[in-house]
Amino acid sequence: MIKVLVVDDSALVRKLLGRVLSEEPEFKVEFARDGLEALAQLETFKPDVVTLDVQMPKMNGLECLDRIMVQRPCPVVMVSTVTEQGAEATLEALRLGAVDFVAKPSGAVSLRMHEFAPSFKEKVRAAAAARLPASHRLKERVHFRAGGALPARLPASHVETLTDSKPLAGDGLVLVGTSTGGPPALEALLAPLPSTFAWPILIAQHMPAGFTGPLAKRLAGLCDLDVQEVAHPTPLEAGCVYIGRGDADLVVSKRPSGLIAMSVPPKREYPWHPSTDRLVRSAMEHLSPARLVGVLMTGMGNDGADAMATLRAKGGATIAESEETAIVWGMPGELVRAGGAAYVLALPRIAQRLQKLVPHAAPP
Repeated sequence: MIKVLVVDDSALVRKLLGRVLSEEPEFKVEFARDGLEALAQLETFKPDVVTLDVQMPKMNGLECLDRIMVQRPCPVVMVSTVTEQGAEATLEALRLGAVDFVAKPSGAVSLRMHEFAPSFKEKVRAAAAARLPASHRLKERVHFRAGGALPARLPASHVETLTDSKPLAGDGLVLVGTSTGGPPALEALLAPLPSTFAWPILIAQHMPAGFTGPLAKRLAGLCDLDVQEVAHPTPLEAGCVYIGRGDADLVVSKRPSGLIAMSVPPKREYPWHPSTDRLVRSAMEHLSPARLVGVLMTGMGNDGADAMATLRAKGGATIAESEETAIVWGMPGELVRAGGAAYVLALPRIAQRLQKLVPHAAPP
């Protein structure tokens, strides 16, 4: 049984979300009208997952999330509007500790619940199994509990390497796939990389349209690389990061002037978008696998595992985030189980490995 606390100031939305979850016998649902009621329910209902509206009276979703992560940490799925303001608040929520989000259906919400319901239930299930970092907000939790016995167990720095690392030759690309828990993982990946990083980085982060642009803007402000959302054919350049546009796929193509990134309509055979599998396969059409590095980080499902296993079998380098740091060890776990990961690394070590694998840029 998964106990879910639905927090929303709209009685209609509470009713609709509760109805969707109640369709499945595995969910037990309770409700709160605002952040203050939600905090009280933490101790009485003890939810396994909280779904949390961003905009609420008395205490908004971000303030409530901040308190949850200190008072009684549990997986939180944000319910957000598809607006620039809503996207920015959602990205901030992911930074504060939310594991995922869903976009509210636009227009007449009740008429679009059949489209919304499958993804919502899938994300709540995944959140229930998500791993919250033991060290997140640790000092504040200890303070909140007034010295209660809370184990200060930090994530280990274990690194499993399956092959020796040496710089790859020539020009190439880094291909990154993420889903649930991805935005904070992308911050950890990109922030340590210098502006002189020699290869372009292409990222397929599962997100709806309207969220990937703000994500690119946020990442650009947190790292030394040039980060942009790919909305039209864009030449690939060293020191640049290319984020796939939501609800579309990101692919590599070639023109006489060189390689480009393109946003293309999704294909039926790829269930997640932007698709990591499709990104990796498109890159292998134009570059030798020996000039590609695949990185698969936190996320539910198996997107990217098959294509990156093929990449590894053909001589490319692949990195899977380790289970100890992944919020959801779905995508990287599938790559490891397929024998396709050349390196299995804790999140803080992935950027270090990339800098060892990718040759240094020539001095200007």
